Formats: sequence, structure tokens, C-alpha cells
Amino acid sequence: MIDPKQVAQRLSGMVVSLLGLSVLIFVISRVLPGNPARMALGAMASEEQVQRLAAEMGLNEPLPLQYADYMRRLLVGDLGQSLQTKNPVVQDLMFKLPATLELITVAFALMVGLGVPLGVLAAVNHGGRLDNLTRVFAFSTVSVPSFFIGILFQLAFGYFLQWFPITGRVSSAAAAEFTRVTGFYLLDTLLAGAFAAHVDVWGHLLLPALALSFSGMGQVIRITRSSMIDVEGKDYIVASRGFGLPSWMVTHKYTLKNAFVPTLTILGLQYAWLLSGAFIIEIVYSWPGVAKYGVQSVLTSDVNAVVGVTMLIGVAFVTVNFLVDVVMAVLDPRIDLTGDTT
Repeated sequence: MIDPKQVAQRLSGMVVSLLGLSVLIFVISRVLPGNPARMALGAMASEEQVQRLAAEMGLNEPLPLQYADYMRRLLVGDLGQSLQTKNPVVQDLMFKLPATLELITVAFALMVGLGVPLGVLAAVNHGGRLDNLTRVFAFSTVSVPSFFIGILFQLAFGYFLQWFPITGRVSSAAAAEFTRVTGFYLLDTLLAGAFAAHVDVWGHLLLPALALSFSGMGQVIRITRSSMIDVEGKDYIVASRGFGLPSWMVTHKYTLKNAFVPTLTILGLQYAWLLSGAFIIEIVYSWPGVAKYGVQSVLTSDVNAVVGVTMLIGVAFVTVNFLVDVVMAVLDPRIDLTGDTT
């Protein structure tokens, strides 16, 4: 049973981490090159207009006062106005977040659906040809940059074979068949009964999701393989095989189950890492999500949007890390939420 004191200790650690992140983001946002007010108004704006906007944004105040106002607004969920869209940053994030969540969720499903079976296959054929091929594939996925994989997929499956579209989230014809309700197009198309549009959304989604999943997939393969090989040498596994149990039952019911804890840790952290890895993929595939919005914010010195995107990713990381630790503590009572093993 999970100790409430350990939960409180981890939650307090999350708060400290987010507080430190807020300080770091504030400092970085104030030392970025370029005047945010000038970037927002353009090169043709007068100095008087620039100074007026800077005063409205509080950029003329001393840094301690700026930080106090920044924290006050942050605590109530006010991230200010985006200089590039003129909308509240929270509104922009809520509008674009479903696209990114849909992308990384499908990428995560591909990572699990392909990575775990390949890791099991490599472990079962330890030292054989399949094991070597799987290890080469895992090493390649980790070593090759995701943007290169994304461009390679665009050329191979989009340009030459023309099996999939290479940019965007949905075609204009399919977009006219349904109404945005949740922002998750796979769900919205089903709610509208637009099955042709649903297939079109899948066509736009598969290539970027597969490209995004490759790096994490290699790590899942390697961890699953090594964990299963380690468990295979345990006495209870040898005894199970000695009792004549079918090989598939020993592999999946006993070996994989007991070897899955390290894999689960990697999977939980990889879901959060996918959010940061989406920055490159969303640019390559012109995917209208939070990551692309964040890149555009950096390029235009949109301070409020940069802060909002960074804090969103930070919250995602600490939350997923906490949830993984809770699941680990439930699966393995020897592990407590402070990170110690008893």
C-alpha cells in the first residue's frame, strides 16, 4: 500500500521542480536577443509605440517586480497574450494541444506495439540471427535523428510511392465533412460519422507518428530484451521450464511479466519525451500542434508563448514521472515513492 507521506513528499518535490523551472524560464526569457515589443510591432513601428507596448507588458519594471507579476499571473493560469496570434496563450495552447496529444499518443502506441514484441523476439532468440537483426534495428533507431527519419518517410512513402500525404493534419475536402468538437480528429470524425474523413486523418497521422516513435522504440527494444534475458536465468523460470510448461506460457506469463517493470519505467518517461521530440516532427510535417507553436514563438521572440509552452512541457514531465513512480510502487512493493528499494 502506498504511504500517504511518500505521496506528499513526491508532490512537494514536484512543486519545487516547477518553481525552479519557472525561475529558469523567466531568466531565459529576459535574456533572449531582441526586444519582444519591437518584434510584436514590426520594424516600421515608432519608438514611442514600442515603449508603450513594453510598458503594457511590464518590461520596463525592475526584474524582481516583473518576476512577482509573472508568478502572480502564472498561479492563476494567466500566461498573458501571444504576440504572434494576439490571443491569450492559454487559449492557443488549449486549441493546439489536442493535435499534439493525438500525435504522441499514436506514436506511443506504435512504440509499445512494435518495441515490446521485438524486444521479446530478440530475447527469445538470444544470440541468434533474429536477435542480431533486432539489435541493429534498435541501435539504428536510437542513432538516426528523428527529423532525418521523418524526411526519409516523406520521400519514400509520400513523394515516390504516394501512399500517404506528407504535410498537414487533414485534407481540405475531408475537413469539410466534420466539425471540431474535442480537437482530436480521430474522435471528431467518428462522432460525425465521417468515416472517409477518419481514414484521411489516419493517413496524415501515421507517417509523423511512426517517425516520432522510432527513437523511443529502440530504447524499449533494448530494455525489454536485456530485462527478459536477466529474468530467464532466474531459478523459478528454470523450474517452470523443468515442469514442462509450454514455452510460450513461460515467456509471456512469467518472464515478460517479471521483466516488464524496467520497460514500464522507460515507457512512462518516453511518453513525456515524445512531447519534446514532437518539436522537430511537427515542423517537418507542418503539424499544427503545441510544438510547432513553440518553435514559432521562439523565432518571433514571443515571450509569453515561450513561457507557456515550456511550462506545459515541464508540468507534463513531472506529472508523468510521478504517475510512473506510483505505478511502479503498486507493481513492486519493494519500491517506495522516494526512489529507494527496500
